[in-house]
Amino acid sequence: MNKRAAAAVALAAGLLAILAVSIYVTDWNNYGDEANDVPFNGVVETDPVTGEETVDHSSLNYELFEKYGPVLLVLGILMFGAMIGGICVAREEVEKDDSN
Repeated sequence: MNKRAAAAVALAAGLLAILAVSIYVTDWNNYGDEANDVPFNGVVETDPVTGEETVDHSSLNYELFEKYGPVLLVLGILMFGAMIGGICVAREEVEKDDSN
């Protein structure tokens, strides 16, 4: 196995380990069995006592990016790698030219 293939295998194993850790540390069982409404526009709420604006923990933005952010980040990196891999495979197919 050459150095390039070994580096690719090590990178793939590292990304798989990061994905597994991010899935393991994410809290998946906080909703129960009943359906819950998650408002989209409830990003900021104002505290009636102090008047400070805080993040609404029941908003869709908070649920996606704060709770499941690590999983989305790793999946985004994997999808980006798949796109780059597809481009590299598509470029390799045109290397031979028999039009002499």
